[in-house]
Amino acid sequence: MSEIRILHMYADMLDLYGDGGNMEIIRYRCEKRGINCVVDKYSIDSAMPDFGSYDVIYIGGGADLEQQHISADLIKCREGIKAAYEGGTFLFLICGGYQLMGKYYRDADGNEIAGLGLFDYFTVAPSSRKKRCIGNVVIRTTFTGATVDVVGFENHGGQTQDVKTPLGEVLCGNGNCSKSRYEGYFEKNVIATYMHGPCLAKNPELSDYIIGYCLDRHSGSHVELAKLDDTLELDCRRVMTERLLKK
Repeated sequence: MSEIRILHMYADMLDLYGDGGNMEIIRYRCEKRGINCVVDKYSIDSAMPDFGSYDVIYIGGGADLEQQHISADLIKCREGIKAAYEGGTFLFLICGGYQLMGKYYRDADGNEIAGLGLFDYFTVAPSSRKKRCIGNVVIRTTFTGATVDVVGFENHGGQTQDVKTPLGEVLCGNGNCSKSRYEGYFEKNVIATYMHGPCLAKNPELSDYIIGYCLDRHSGSHVELAKLDDTLELDCRRVMTERLLKK
């Protein structure tokens, strides 16, 4: 039996809008295929893990207070996370997790939270807390090799700038900044996005990309994933996409 090991960081603090459900989706889709999925958790009081021993590092979303609270601990993890990422471990990052992998996050009061600086983007919140990007979002992606319209829910004040390789083009909603053209950040072993929901429940292609990447990395060659019945998920997404895009 194949196995995928995931480290879910700060699950007790960064879990806005059901972000923790993303791990349930990956576990479910693995187990339906006979793939063992182990999800370990790390938080502030935990012993420092061997980040490179994991296939996926996952960080969900949180408000400014939670981000401030974990910032010092996350900085302590920087070298381990950086080495794991450079060694091929997959980073899956939602909202606050997305922001904290960049250079910094500056909140509405001007307080700057240091990011890990793994990527060149940075995030600045407007001085007015009423100026937020809130609502359903649809983006068009091609990173899987096919064109896929992905749906999710965004609620963020931070405006993430200087993103060189976005996850997709915004068809509805805001994206990285208010009324921006693009959403998220993507590399071969990184998916970072503002989409809550949890987003994997609505977009099986994202889950399978992560699972497939991990299996390919283990085997050293492409592994064809067994097909699952995604009729319900795809029908739900189609209805939502058509409603939002008014097709």
